[in-house]
Amino acid sequence: MSSLGTLSDIELAIRLKSDDEPAFSEIYSRYWDKLYIMARKRLNDKREAEEVVQDIFSNLWRRRDRLELQKGFSHYFAAAVKFEVINRLARRARTGVVASADATGYSDIPDMATLHTLDFNELYARFQEAVNELPEKCRIVFHLKLEHGLSQKEISRQMDISEKTVEAHLAKARKKLRDDLGNISSFFL
Repeated sequence: MSSLGTLSDIELAIRLKSDDEPAFSEIYSRYWDKLYIMARKRLNDKREAEEVVQDIFSNLWRRRDRLELQKGFSHYFAAAVKFEVINRLARRARTGVVASADATGYSDIPDMATLHTLDFNELYARFQEAVNELPEKCRIVFHLKLEHGLSQKEISRQMDISEKTVEAHLAKARKKLRDDLGNISSFFL
């Protein structure tokens, strides 16, 4: 029998679906630090980053029987961290807007008056709509960066364009999203 440390992510996922606790432990030890760094960087809060990582691993264990891993745990966890962070930032924003409205006595908040009543799905739908309005190449570059986590160099090679062009597309996408969505765009970027 081979050591768990030599198994690929796909092999570990197969074992995890069979309730293999040592496989889960291997995944946990392999990825915990990476996930923590990603979450901490985006949340700027040690305790909350630890909670995000623990929630992700708890969900992985709970949903192990339905796990369909396509590209490896790196992609799976990158998406999980992104969405967990977005949820927490949206919750922070709702709480902050409500507190701000209570403190000032105003019931209408300019620029996103109903932000505190919007749930994550509504925010994400607005974000996706704005992304879909980007020019085609700009949208493709943005998806490769945000959804697939590719570096500018990898995107450049894959699309056969210069790194400067990739950088320009990303800057254009961020500017348009900030213009269209205001502060909400920072939750997704």
